[in-house]
Amino acid sequence: MYAGDVWRAGKSAALRENCMITALATLLVSQLAGEALVRLASLPIPGPVVGMILLFVVMLTRTPLPPALGETADGLLRHLSLLFVPAGTGVIQHLDRFGTNAVQLVAVVVLATAITLAVTASVFEFVARWMRQ
Repeated sequence: MYAGDVWRAGKSAALRENCMITALATLLVSQLAGEALVRLASLPIPGPVVGMILLFVVMLTRTPLPPALGETADGLLRHLSLLFVPAGTGVIQHLDRFGTNAVQLVAVVVLATAITLAVTASVFEFVARWMRQ
């Protein structure tokens, strides 16, 4: 391997990292915009959800989509389970609350699961009928 090849490989890695930082910044700015919009308009929707909708609209209007954004989002999704570690730690710290509210928590989890399954099945059925037409 020649010195020029090593320099090009290093430059390529730096460029790839720069694209990843830009993609992460895009994701975080869209989340921040959603959070700001929710606070300004006093919306009862989580800010990250509004940010995701804003990012979706931007992605629809921009063609082609930057490949770094898709690659970065895929990388985050591949390691999504790591983001649950802080939540799990919080649950462990509040185990005493689970003991006192166990019946209510189980009821909410079962009810939320049933509602989610019903809505998912209804949407699937609607889309299946719509696709057949």
